[in-house]
Amino acid sequence: MHSILISFFASLLVSVILVRLGVANESALDHDLEGAQKFHARPVPRIGGLAIYLAVAAGAFLAWLRAPEIGRWILLLLLAGLPAFGSGLLEDWTKNVGVAQRLLFTLLSAVIGFFLLHAAIVRVDIALLDPWVALMPVSLLFTVLCVAGIANGINIIDGFNGLAGVVGVFICLSLAYVGMQVGDAFVTTAALVLAGATGGFLILNYPFGLIFLGDGGAYFLGFMLSELAVLLVARNPQVSAWYAALLVIYPAFEVIFSIYRKKFVRGISPGIPDGVHLHMLVFKRLVRWTLGARSARAKTRRNALTSPYLWFLSLIAIIPATLFWRHKWVLVGFGAAFVAFYVWLYAQIVRFNAPRWMILRKRK
Repeated sequence: MHSILISFFASLLVSVILVRLGVANESALDHDLEGAQKFHARPVPRIGGLAIYLAVAAGAFLAWLRAPEIGRWILLLLLAGLPAFGSGLLEDWTKNVGVAQRLLFTLLSAVIGFFLLHAAIVRVDIALLDPWVALMPVSLLFTVLCVAGIANGINIIDGFNGLAGVVGVFICLSLAYVGMQVGDAFVTTAALVLAGATGGFLILNYPFGLIFLGDGGAYFLGFMLSELAVLLVARNPQVSAWYAALLVIYPAFEVIFSIYRKKFVRGISPGIPDGVHLHMLVFKRLVRWTLGARSARAKTRRNALTSPYLWFLSLIAIIPATLFWRHKWVLVGFGAAFVAFYVWLYAQIVRFNAPRWMILRKRK
């Protein structure tokens, strides 16, 4: 509990400092207000990931003082995540690190985690596939692709105030709960420390958007969440591999669906940013026309009103994953239901046929 409080208040303190520094340092601000994936009303510091990284380090140091083995593992996890975090932070500051480069460094982080912490996917709980997945080359390839995919997914959904951060906290709390059920003190502590660090950042991020995660924060948060999910399953045979799959299915399916939509529907490169991700459609077609004023304040309020839609969507998967973490076929069923609901909802919104109760009415 002490580690959680330390990480929370350390993150809050560093976030406040970064906001103050951002006012005086133009390089730290996101000035792009018109891009396809930009929905903020004024320049905002986009280096909030630094607050989370430093806060997790502070929580890990305190954990090391109280339980050296647990603290050491969290510090090693931070070390493994440094390439993913560092490349994203460099992009936040210089605007000169491409998507391919960031993904490459995230893959490197996953490789380091694979060998340094034995964070490896060695089973998928499918009898025909498990002997193959257990082979080291296959396990390594599958693990790094999954970890990088989830990290990229968190970066994709990081489009509105509080969206990626709150989803990250939900996932952390689920990991901590299941970790407690199986007696995995390392995963439990690491998940709670990460939740505390993300929570401290969220105080300034939601609803007013005073600071953003940035690429560094999004890639680091995604890396940590995926690594902890992999480690929980790898270290505890009683936890179904489908628990981890369902737990992160929202950011994971966002990546898969985005690749399909861009490559096969629109015929463009999956790496090209566009404005038709689900959370963007929610903003444009369910929320945008509420709060009729065009002021910066109204735009910020519309931004904040978008995230709860996607929080609810993520909980459709996270809650059953948490409740049925050992029941494979129940998890598979909820996973299929989530995919069906996501595709149905996307199709309804993109065709201007969303359920009427979902649409916020314009205020006069």
